[in-house]
Amino acid sequence: MGPLVPYLISNEFNLMIALLAGIGFGFVLEQAGFSSTKKLAGLFYGYDFTVLKVFFTAGVTAMIGVLLFGHWGILELSLIYINPTFLWSALLGGAIMGLGFIIGGFCPGTSICAAAIGKLDGVAFVFGSALGIVAFAESFPFFEDIYLAENWGPLLINEQLGLSKPVFAVLLTAIALIAFYLTHLIENKVTKHPTEVTPKKRINYVVAGVLGFFLIGIVGFTPSTEEIIENRVSSPQRHAEYPFNEVSSDQLAFEIANNFHQINIIDVRSPEAFEEYHLPLAINIPADEIMDRKWQKIFDQKIKTNYFYADGESLAKKAYLLSNYAGKSANCLLKDSSAEFRLIYSNINPPAATASKELLNTYHYRKKLAEDMDKLVEAMSNLNKPVEIKTAVVKGGC
Repeated sequence: MGPLVPYLISNEFNLMIALLAGIGFGFVLEQAGFSSTKKLAGLFYGYDFTVLKVFFTAGVTAMIGVLLFGHWGILELSLIYINPTFLWSALLGGAIMGLGFIIGGFCPGTSICAAAIGKLDGVAFVFGSALGIVAFAESFPFFEDIYLAENWGPLLINEQLGLSKPVFAVLLTAIALIAFYLTHLIENKVTKHPTEVTPKKRINYVVAGVLGFFLIGIVGFTPSTEEIIENRVSSPQRHAEYPFNEVSSDQLAFEIANNFHQINIIDVRSPEAFEEYHLPLAINIPADEIMDRKWQKIFDQKIKTNYFYADGESLAKKAYLLSNYAGKSANCLLKDSSAEFRLIYSNINPPAATASKELLNTYHYRKKLAEDMDKLVEAMSNLNKPVEIKTAVVKGGC
């Protein structure tokens, strides 16, 4: 799942992609006529709404794409950064931006596009923008209180309206289509040269609208990849039929004491339960976090075997199955609960004198493993402690 950087694309190569994307974006702006002040200012005078149509189309396309990729598990929506809303900064900044747009005929991006092809008005606008940036930076202490006032945090419009993402997507797409139609009427009235929409354009608009609503419908009416996986890993039938690689407490204790460098012991319970008691050298990855990207290295590696355990069999099996979707590591499942492991290795009492040889052997075996695990935990904890340096007086000499 996304984003692509740095998981699929390195930070260094990302700069090259950004450069190529920037060149492509500038080329598209120029081809769309956005280096011309007449076309850009036409939005304010009502004779050309190309800017509104292009940016509305881009916004709706990106919105539907993000929803689909998130629905299919390609993009991790929780990792998308949302700019915090500073109310007064947004209002005042928007007013200044709009004023500069109508006076200069450019926005920052289109001015650079115009300057890049040698237009003097674009160069002048870029120079003015740089002066404005320097002036704001130097005078920021005077504006800081206003700039930071009314910090509402990262807000989403659909959440403020109490709408789900698919419903808001339908609403915004409908508004875009209505806006395209109304701006066409306004252009005809202002220019006094009515232009009819050709049958081919009508078909294109209808196809685009239907396709947009259809894709949004996929998000709204079909289960997401996450929901499909959740249903599969939580199914009792799946738990009963799947060939889990199960081990006993004695087997896991032996691995901890003798092969700790080749295994990961994963406690899939809550952090609170983990703090109360956990197996030696265990790490806590709650079951509902196994698909999180921060744990990807543990489930993608093939060097260590992952051993899962919990308080109940159902949760441990769910975590085991989830790990199969999260990566390709070798996995094992402790068929005993954490409480059973604790009972076996925390309260080892010698059997009666008349006990059988088998019971005596089991007692000595478990006692030795418990002692080895305790020594291992102590040794591992000492690795993280700083080395104490003592100053000694030098004795002797000539």
